[in-house]
Amino acid sequence: MEFIAENPSLEDFRKLIELKEVDKLNDLLTEMHSADIAELMDKLEPEEADYIFSIMDPDNSAEVLLELDEDLRESILSNLSPEEIADELDELSSDDAADIISELPQNIKHEVIQEIEDEDFAKDVIELLRYDHQTAGGLMAKEFIKVNENWPVVDCTKEMRHQAQNVKKVHAIYVVDDNDKLVGRLSLRSLLTTNLRSPVKDVYIKDVKSVKVDTEDVEVARIMQKYDLEAIPVLDELGTLVGIVTIDDIVDVIKDEADKDYQMAAGISQDVEADDTIFQLTKARFPWLFLALLGSLVVVKVSGSFDAALDKFPVLFFFTPLIAAMAGNVGVQSSAIIVQGLANNSLSGSLFNRLLKEFSLSLMNGMVLALLLMLSSYFLIGADFTVAITVSIALISVIVIASLIGTFVPITLNKYGIDPALATGPFITTSNDILGILIYFSIAKLILGF
Repeated sequence: MEFIAENPSLEDFRKLIELKEVDKLNDLLTEMHSADIAELMDKLEPEEADYIFSIMDPDNSAEVLLELDEDLRESILSNLSPEEIADELDELSSDDAADIISELPQNIKHEVIQEIEDEDFAKDVIELLRYDHQTAGGLMAKEFIKVNENWPVVDCTKEMRHQAQNVKKVHAIYVVDDNDKLVGRLSLRSLLTTNLRSPVKDVYIKDVKSVKVDTEDVEVARIMQKYDLEAIPVLDELGTLVGIVTIDDIVDVIKDEADKDYQMAAGISQDVEADDTIFQLTKARFPWLFLALLGSLVVVKVSGSFDAALDKFPVLFFFTPLIAAMAGNVGVQSSAIIVQGLANNSLSGSLFNRLLKEFSLSLMNGMVLALLLMLSSYFLIGADFTVAITVSIALISVIVIASLIGTFVPITLNKYGIDPALATGPFITTSNDILGILIYFSIAKLILGF
């Protein structure tokens, strides 16, 4: 088969697979990044993806395995023996190997670990599997470089060369005491400019940020973001250095957290993807849709209790969607800003000052919008001036109350350990719809006297 395409298409790969053109496929795959190969495999049929994986060089296939969609990875692993899976894991760092093993069926996990030839590596993987995957312990890798504070620099260099054989990327050099407790870090500059016989304790930097094994992953991400770290050391309960969390793992945490918050804000109660089954998608969406239905029924009930107003002032009916929409929109805006501040840990000051600021802001916006609404109602719609005044006052009240609720609710949820992103979705929209309609008709009744 003649194949000259500079950028082969999906169909080109399929033709090569069909013809079993192993050499040409390998030539193409060798030039591709593991993430691009994984993306290609996700687009292929399962049997085609299996074939691609089977012909790949073991040094590359392990990295591709990490990048694959979870379902496809599960499918490929199911076709491998425990020994073959162990061979793939030997090419990975301990944290990545532990992640893959954690996805295996329980009866296969033990067999795979037994097939790992490097006993130290196997022990590291077993240790990592004991930690909750949403903690620093579950994220950390066991491969890192450490030196003793009492070593002379010349011995330190020799030991680093030995340790570096098992470390793909050196993020930092950590300094420990005789009990393996973290005391600082060593800069490359100090290592190169210091007398070779000087002890490490004379040149290391004592200021080093660290986390505990049970620190939540989102907190680890916050610390690394704040201090602009590529890696952060992880300590056990005794202060012993047991691993490091690197930036690539933190990027995954940030992405997963953002996806979760986005789905929660959109009214999806579980982590789902577009390719999930209809049952999974329904299960994730239905609870919030049911809540929205109940909220709408409450709105209908509230509106029905003011039927006398609609008989006497039917024009009020036409402003009902406007009031409800403004209440929901303002509430979501306020809560979104607060949730973002909580996520970035950038909120400062007391709750009272935060509410006072939000009150002032919403009052200013409400007055401008109410003035525009009053003029539009009177001159464009032709509503009675008293009705126009009523709707405008109601709009100001609704905007102020909705903004205060949008500020107060996420802060309160966060205080009690509930994800504040809950306050940016249908929950806050539905509650503000109900409250907005109630305030609207209550003010109308007070002013118009029906």
